[in-house]
Amino acid sequence: MAGFRVGRLSEDIKRTLVEILRELKDPRISEMLSIVKVDVSGDLSHAKIYVSAMEGFEKTKESVKGLSHAAGFIRREISGRLRLRKSPELKFIADDSIEHSAEISKMLKQLDPGEE
Repeated sequence: MAGFRVGRLSEDIKRTLVEILRELKDPRISEMLSIVKVDVSGDLSHAKIYVSAMEGFEKTKESVKGLSHAAGFIRREISGRLRLRKSPELKFIADDSIEHSAEISKMLKQLDPGEE
């Protein structure tokens, strides 16, 4: 039963984070930042948030620094919006999956130039 709650809470946190990211005004945080995945621990005390930016991995790392700086604010907002008794501790992790998938797509287009 706990697995369903963890999965549901992960999706709720992801959806709420997207709303909160629109409100943050830190210049280090990219405008084209996307949340790839949210992993919440079984006891709901920790959450790993994987983020990726369209501008590249260096911009993603810079955005993670800005998000880590605002982690307390984000945690409080998540707790208030989702009405959680215990808000998980947030850890932001840079992920290069969007950049990697763009490179794979580019290589596939080079293999089949007639399909453009």
